Amino acid sequence: MSEDIDVVLLEATEKMDKAISVAREDFSTIRTGRATPAMFNKINVDYYGTYTPLNQLASFLTPEARMILITPYDKGAAAAIEKALRDSDLGINPTTDGNVIRVVLPQLTEERRKEYIKSARTKGEDAKISIRNIRRGAKETLEAMQKDGAAGEDDVRRAEKSLDDATHKHTEHIDEILKNKEAELLEV
Repeated sequence: MSEDIDVVLLEATEKMDKAISVAREDFSTIRTGRATPAMFNKINVDYYGTYTPLNQLASFLTPEARMILITPYDKGAAAAIEKALRDSDLGINPTTDGNVIRVVLPQLTEERRKEYIKSARTKGEDAKISIRNIRRGAKETLEAMQKDGAAGEDDVRRAEKSLDDATHKHTEHIDEILKNKEAELLEV
């Protein structure tokens, strides 16, 4: 295979790996029965007029499985952090006692678990669509290379097979991550 084909395949594989990383990050924000700092990754706080990620404004401590303590670096940001937590879709009610914001996660109801599983499946399907779009883009590039005479038909066919294998491997990986997340959510 030509060097150009190898570059197309390498770029596609790297983009697919990135799609898996994004999916992992998205899954980590879905709440399970346990408290984790990753749950708060997507929360932005109105910090003096600028929306700032919560993990840049505070430190997290998990003393118990269903409790997390958030300590703001700037004590003046505590009220804004508490408001952002309340307004988030995590379904939590934070309390502030001086310097620390205490978040006790309520026990997940069966209905809430099903909502989270549905959300996880949607995020998983989005990741798979992203991977298939990457495949389509790479395939179009390969076909254009063949049409322009930059690559032979056999080389392009082998590259497409390799691309299909990578796509299949990455979508299976997403399915595996999703299966683990569903198991985590169903755990009581």
